[in-house]
Amino acid sequence: MATNDFNDRMLSLGLARVSEAAALASGRWIGRGDEKAADQAAVTAMRDQLNKLQIRGTVVIGEGERDEAPMLYIGEEVGTGDGPEVDIALDPLEGTTLTAKDMPNALTVIAMGPKGSLLHAPDVYMEKLAIGPGFRPGVVTMNMSPAERVSNLASAKGVSTHDITVCVLERPRHEDMIEELRTTDCAIRLITDGDVAGIIHCAEPSTGIDMYMGSGGAPEGVLAAAALKCMGGQMYGKLTFRDAAERGRAEKAGIKNFDRVYTRDDLVTDDVIFAATGVTDGSIVPGIKREPGYFTTETILMRSKTGSVRRMTYRNPVDRSPTGRD
Repeated sequence: MATNDFNDRMLSLGLARVSEAAALASGRWIGRGDEKAADQAAVTAMRDQLNKLQIRGTVVIGEGERDEAPMLYIGEEVGTGDGPEVDIALDPLEGTTLTAKDMPNALTVIAMGPKGSLLHAPDVYMEKLAIGPGFRPGVVTMNMSPAERVSNLASAKGVSTHDITVCVLERPRHEDMIEELRTTDCAIRLITDGDVAGIIHCAEPSTGIDMYMGSGGAPEGVLAAAALKCMGGQMYGKLTFRDAAERGRAEKAGIKNFDRVYTRDDLVTDDVIFAATGVTDGSIVPGIKREPGYFTTETILMRSKTGSVRRMTYRNPVDRSPTGRD
């Protein structure tokens, strides 16, 4: 029966199963050097599991436009057609290169909120800035220089800039920013891929990360904001455009103000549930473990309504298809 009530408590376990299935499917390609095969396996498994959920779901952050992605494209409808109308943001395999090379921090990631609650971010770059929970608004802003952000956050924490660690995606476009950050004597943790995980690091004390900054994909920014909505923390994002074609893509997605700075609650405007399963070992969740006869995964499952964060271990026989499990 159709309903407009977003029953996040009941849907959260189903979302975890979606994430687990994608991880198990892509996990068979860890270290095999085939990024496309790993990604396709995750996409197929995630789609199959989504279509078992009692939702009227629309993919708003997906694998690309319909003509670019055969499944889980932006605008694709998923679910049984019963239940609440929901927006879905997903990255079936964040870190295809990490998976293919058996490098750390590859994840399967998915978020779900009521219809209209997730920004329909175009596939362009977004300048991002994030810190963990417990700070007053405005401690760091997009208008500050990288050095000012480090200094302000250190003051708010009551520590030296030497004690601040900033996570940055290692790309040539960030070289000037990294050079400026070095002048503050802060530590910099460079990551090769996976800025959803990089931003989540800010809200997870065990990672040692205090702040994330730099540009990456705008769709991944919405996924990261969904995680911070559950865990706490501040995030800012501003779309950036390299050419007129990218501006056109933003207009098509309904973006009218190209200079807007989005907060976490602009990117995700209502309650949300978020699930991520480790594919390779990472600082948020461990990767898939192989043992005789079994694969074991760990999933982090979060709900913004309650602020709950669960860690779930799933042991699955290797001779059973992960896409067929319920």
